[in-house]
Amino acid sequence: MNSTPSPNNRDALDQDQFLTILSREDALVRFEAALFPRAVPSEPRALANALGCALAEDVIAPIDVPPFDRSNVDGFAVRSADLASAGEASPVRVILNDEVIACGTAPMRPVLSGTATSIATGGPVPRGADAIVMVEHTQPAGPRAIEIRRAASPGQFVSYAGSDIARGEALLRAGTLIGSREIGMLAACGIAQITVARRPRVAILSTGDELVQPGSPLRPAAIYDTNGAIVTAAITENGGEAAFLGAIPDDEAQLEAAMRDALETSDMLVLSGGTSKGAGDVSHRIIARLGKPGIIAHGVALKPGKPLCLAVCYGKPVVILPGFPTSAMFTFHDMIVPVLRRMAGLPPRSDAKVSAKIPVRIASELGRTEFVMVSLIEGVDGLVAYPTGKGSGAITSFAQADGFLRIDALADQMPAGTDTEVTLFTPHVRVPDLVIVGSHCTGLDLVTAPLVRAGLSVRSIAIGSLGGLAAAKRGECDFAPIHLFDDKTETYNTPYLTAGLELVPGWRRMQGIVFRKGDTRFEGLSAEAAVRAALADPACIMVNRNQGAGTRILIDRLLAGARPDGYWNQPRSHNAVAAAVAQHRADWGMTIAPVAHASDLGFIPFAEEHYDFALVTARKQRAAVQAFLEALASQEGRAALERAGFRPA
Repeated sequence: MNSTPSPNNRDALDQDQFLTILSREDALVRFEAALFPRAVPSEPRALANALGCALAEDVIAPIDVPPFDRSNVDGFAVRSADLASAGEASPVRVILNDEVIACGTAPMRPVLSGTATSIATGGPVPRGADAIVMVEHTQPAGPRAIEIRRAASPGQFVSYAGSDIARGEALLRAGTLIGSREIGMLAACGIAQITVARRPRVAILSTGDELVQPGSPLRPAAIYDTNGAIVTAAITENGGEAAFLGAIPDDEAQLEAAMRDALETSDMLVLSGGTSKGAGDVSHRIIARLGKPGIIAHGVALKPGKPLCLAVCYGKPVVILPGFPTSAMFTFHDMIVPVLRRMAGLPPRSDAKVSAKIPVRIASELGRTEFVMVSLIEGVDGLVAYPTGKGSGAITSFAQADGFLRIDALADQMPAGTDTEVTLFTPHVRVPDLVIVGSHCTGLDLVTAPLVRAGLSVRSIAIGSLGGLAAAKRGECDFAPIHLFDDKTETYNTPYLTAGLELVPGWRRMQGIVFRKGDTRFEGLSAEAAVRAALADPACIMVNRNQGAGTRILIDRLLAGARPDGYWNQPRSHNAVAAAVAQHRADWGMTIAPVAHASDLGFIPFAEEHYDFALVTARKQRAAVQAFLEALASQEGRAALERAGFRPA
């Protein structure tokens, strides 16, 4: 029924005022405490239908991308050692193998010393080859031979297996908004379906006798309903599935029926108008009858936006925005968007900045304008932009970057320390709360997962142990993950620390020799004996690790100065080593136990390395740093590491 007050209950109406004006912070804390924690409903979606959705769970890469070592250019697969003496005055002549490796073609013949194989861009690198020479840098020397006048370095124009995406790494985090870049990453891993957060269904009602919908003629004293359209669009922008149900006049019975119907079919109800305590504003009175606990805050110390009403009815948020559009939108974006995005599984919104300093020299090619994708982090004196490129074929470079910078065609570099302009990919970029730069490990994803679920933004940049230490010394990160063995002291990591850095113990990873199961050259042997057996067999090819890697130090200790075939094949990750052995491009290498087991390879334990963290002491008291330290020491974090095959320190 219509309960418009009569003169007899006018006194009661006059007393029905804002009983308590809450601060913005108190109102938001009370509102969120009444709603959370709560599970985010999810649903499966085909990749083609996932655009604009938020991931409901972390996506772990099921394969390496690329899945094999591949050529970045059209040219010839060679052994770099064959070309050590090559020059303009002393060309090296090599014999061409009788096969051409195109995209999708598996190599059949190895590249032996003194030979080369024609290969197309994207073609798999054949066994024995460790570099690619561009076709432009060769000359025909007969029907089945070429001359090469330039030396080639190991790994030249080669994208190693897993160099873009490593199997087992966190490909995308829960809460990530799926755009075209994310779809490309998922497709590259062969993922056809993902679990996404179901968009919360939000019903929108405008209230007031004076409202007319756009497109209809205005009657005297009426106004167009702008809030309905604005709020509907804002809900859609922030992850909700908006359903505008029209404008309801100030009739209590009619409005109550509309509100009950909306709550039955929706996850959230947003009204505008009906909260400023005028005689016709009845929405707040209806809420008291819709469900417990009811009104959480009615009256917030905001200007504009004081009349905001926040309520929860049987677990569903009910919001009554002020009627004036400016007040409605100010309070919606400031107070409601954080709750809505959390219900939608989306990260909080934040503003972006565009001025940044480059921490490392960026080489460029003269004659071409270059756009370099960067990730933004907070440094000592402002924003720092780290280049994120992993090669021309990398998908993650684009997906994980915040923006790009431009290097002019007349410049051959951008020097370290340059202040530059960064063009952002999105209008709003959140500078990460926690920055980790150094050696990457899948265990790191396990420790940071609770931080991400708690709403913290974590950025991990994998540049190796030594690169991480350099970044930490410059104050560009919070932690630098390292695993560096010092031969003099025979200890890990501590000897590499300098003033301003302190060691935080992480976990232990068993390093060992990896080989194909059934290979009698290695079965049943110790690591030392296995390496001796490999060195005694000229046909046995190894796969090494890059200089600066802690694993490389262990390998060199075992080799004791030997340089067997494959030594200069130097991928940058454990996954790439395992891939080389599993795919018969190499016969043995060194990796960590979890990677070996994931690839179903034989594994001979050698040494338990220490994967620790160099903490920048000056950043120790930051909230995100403390959250990481708590997660690392927590029972949940330790258990997750143990399940993955690591031993917490």
